[in-house]
Amino acid sequence: MPSARFIVSGKVQGVFYRASTREQALTLGLAGHAMNRPDGTVEVLASGEAAALDALERWLRHGPAGARVDTVIREALPEQTVQGFGIR
Repeated sequence: MPSARFIVSGKVQGVFYRASTREQALTLGLAGHAMNRPDGTVEVLASGEAAALDALERWLRHGPAGARVDTVIREALPEQTVQGFGIR
């Protein structure tokens, strides 16, 4: 399955960004995880259909209420087989 890493910066920690990302990813049929990084960004790794990855990227650009997204950087990854979507 196509896979991508997204690095999201802005006010994205402490606003339910990871949990909301998990809900959105599962709705889109994606697998992977979302985790806070020490620098204040959130890293999202996702695997699934290309159109679903594009839809997730669009969602990540605004996130949940309370978030303020400044940038989203997307990096294509080698295809991965992952199950479920976790929060780390």
